Amino acid sequence: MHASPLLRGLAAAAVLTTLAACDNTRDGTRGNPPSTALQRAYDRATDSPRTSADGTGNNPSGTAAERALDRAAGTNTSGAFPAQSDGTRVNPPGTAAERAYDRATGSNTSGAYPRNR
Repeated sequence: MHASPLLRGLAAAAVLTTLAACDNTRDGTRGNPPSTALQRAYDRATDSPRTSADGTGNNPSGTAAERALDRAAGTNTSGAFPAQSDGTRVNPPGTAAERAYDRATGSNTSGAYPRNR
């Protein structure tokens, strides 16, 4: 059985996100300067402005892996895509499966169809 590249990417992103969550040193705090060592080296080599702490200035919320997961899955795990949050016009409440179930059965399991009972 062959896993699709999207599934492999999502699995890798989930593992990286889990590992990142275990780290108690936040980006930009004492002992952990803003961005990564690689990013700081790139900034110096290219004379780019210093990349700011996570979620501020020129560095969006979340890690690159979280943002990639958000782009692929249409979620807002990283906080960088608030328009993709659950319950917005772009992403109504519930999962796609719950909304499909609601449409098929006339129910409101997802919360997206309050007129259905």
